[in-house]
Amino acid sequence: MDKELIKRHGFTDEEYKRIVEILGREPNLLELGIFSTQWSEHCSYKSSKSVLKKLPTQGKSVLQGPGENAGVVELKNGYILAFKVESHNHPSAVEPFHGAATGVGGIVRDILSMGVRPVALMDSLRFGELTDSHVKHLFEGVVSGISFYGNCIGVPCVAGEVYFDEPYKENCLVNACCVGIGRRKDLKKGIAEGPGNLLLLVGSRTGREGIHGATFASDTLEGSKEEKRPSVQIGDPFYEKLLIEAILEVRDFKELIGMQDLGAGGLSTTPGEMAERGDVGIEIEIDKIPVKSKEMTPYEIMLSETQERFLLCVKKGSEKKFIEVFKKWGLEAEVIGRVISEKVFRIVKGEEILAEIPVKGLVGGVPLRRMESRPPEYIERLKSIEIKFSVSESDIISDFKKILSSPNVASKKWVYQQYDHTVRGDTVLVPGVGDAAVLRIKGESFGYAITIDGNGRFCYLDPFEGGKIAVAEAARNLVSVGAEPLAVTDGLNFGNPEVPEVFWTFEKVVEGIAECAKHLQIPIISGNVSFYNESESLRIYPTPVVGMIGIVDPLENVLDPSLKQAGNFVTLIGKLSGKVGGSEYLKVLHGLIGGEVDPVDLDFETALQRVVSALIKQKLIRSAHDVSEGGLLTAIFEKLVNTEGMGIIMDVDSLSEEFLFGEWQSRFVISYTSWERSKVLEFLRGNSIPYAELGLSNEERKFILNCAKKTFVWDIDELKKIYLGAIASLMG
Repeated sequence: MDKELIKRHGFTDEEYKRIVEILGREPNLLELGIFSTQWSEHCSYKSSKSVLKKLPTQGKSVLQGPGENAGVVELKNGYILAFKVESHNHPSAVEPFHGAATGVGGIVRDILSMGVRPVALMDSLRFGELTDSHVKHLFEGVVSGISFYGNCIGVPCVAGEVYFDEPYKENCLVNACCVGIGRRKDLKKGIAEGPGNLLLLVGSRTGREGIHGATFASDTLEGSKEEKRPSVQIGDPFYEKLLIEAILEVRDFKELIGMQDLGAGGLSTTPGEMAERGDVGIEIEIDKIPVKSKEMTPYEIMLSETQERFLLCVKKGSEKKFIEVFKKWGLEAEVIGRVISEKVFRIVKGEEILAEIPVKGLVGGVPLRRMESRPPEYIERLKSIEIKFSVSESDIISDFKKILSSPNVASKKWVYQQYDHTVRGDTVLVPGVGDAAVLRIKGESFGYAITIDGNGRFCYLDPFEGGKIAVAEAARNLVSVGAEPLAVTDGLNFGNPEVPEVFWTFEKVVEGIAECAKHLQIPIISGNVSFYNESESLRIYPTPVVGMIGIVDPLENVLDPSLKQAGNFVTLIGKLSGKVGGSEYLKVLHGLIGGEVDPVDLDFETALQRVVSALIKQKLIRSAHDVSEGGLLTAIFEKLVNTEGMGIIMDVDSLSEEFLFGEWQSRFVISYTSWERSKVLEFLRGNSIPYAELGLSNEERKFILNCAKKTFVWDIDELKKIYLGAIASLMG
């Protein structure tokens, strides 16, 4: 076969040789295309699989771990929760609206394929500096795409995060996470079984959208973006809404064997994956596939990534029952193939065999890559960077305002106000109120909390500690609202893994995630790896994002950060000093990216989270909030944002940048009444948790800081205007 054609399909010499061994002959063009999608980095994890084995995947609540379309945990009273995060980075960098919208559509279908109803969305986004006009274009397009698709299908986007840093200028990150709720009896898998049973393709007609989308996601963004546009899919949320309802209707049919959405690779990947799980073969009749254009070639049909499509395996003889349901909802539904005993993926046109590939060779036969790995030289240099702490009394007032106006610290209201986060009526804690979203299950006394978190700057400076921090921070978010963390889904976003320094950071981040997850006993049950997020001039920070879910039982234990009444004690608990490397204040006030990242002491972190959970369950505290971006002053101010007619008088021993703005780990700010005070402090001392009572809430709209006979006063309404309006102001 032509070497240039082999190269364009993304194969190394070793991989092509392996294809010939699997087939026992040279592949034809269609077979080469099928291998190219299934063996792409995006689908095969050929560079990352050996590293991902380090992650803990088992836990007491886990029903389904990695290997299916989503992870699943058991909640209570027969309810299950499925969730997963997926990236749509490259498409969003080329077509921000459609790239983000189809990212939402794809992750919703992943959850739907587990047999549960999608009920909530989260997003984790990264862009360049918001002063850049192209970055604004990407940001606006991505948020519009997410809101358009999510709002139209009636699935609320209830939580998320967004950061702005120069390395993401040319490679924005768009990670979408979906959560679904169902009963244990509803659980389905992406499997094909029983020779003679049928394959039913439902949803949209197949078009030319997104051909080679999987291989596009497995390469760097180089060259003209116009050349990449054909790889970006176009979604139709109204069609997806119909598909959701139709799938949930046929889910209960006893003749349904398995189902899977057609995501990356479309029909070139899904049938083989379903066959591999069932240890069977698949035969597809290409002429039976409903298409948008009769001129489409078999290559285009099989590699198309047209959205809003599902493949069902159903018992022979029951197909009319299924087809009637989909036709009722105005959807295409056609039997396109069957399960066969011969363990091959076969595509036929009449009597002619167009492609025939052994299933195990296709799905699991890709040669795993042994990547070179070495630490980047910059790490030691940036770790030892000189930081001159020089806060003057005249600067403290303006410095805090600068911190609050940073897009990485400021409210993300500009984003979440575009999302319908209350649709379905189950959102208890909405965006901008709690450290995590909390949702109810109608008719039940318990609920669940969800969050998504990550900090690429920490991982850039110290990948191992950054990985630990991503998990610990997400867990703190859940604990703060009264939830018990249950499981993680991770989105791992990195540059080119063929660069030894990039792969080393990937290894270290995964090791950090694994160590923290094991210590906190929170298994990783699903996730996604996105490599090649770099251009000719910029490489993203190593950016893991951690989606985490927890149970709130009973739901009445739910807590938000706001101060409830005057006279409450406001207290910092946890570490009282630490490292400040990678903090937002170093960037904003000093123009520095560097310093030592504060390490997470996992024994202390575990003890601290257990103490906060116990204080909430015993109803000894009135609010809790973890200290993160912006540091202590920001955390205290955030407790005032959603509290009308409330202020605080805070007393500290000395004016210290590190203490006021540092972002070291393992800290919460809690509040309690004078009646609860003695019990709270006794509990903290009994569990060896350091604390510092900082002040009292009052009914004045002032934030007052007393230190060394000096008093600094901020008007809370002015701070609120800065904090809530910073991103909107930058967006014009």
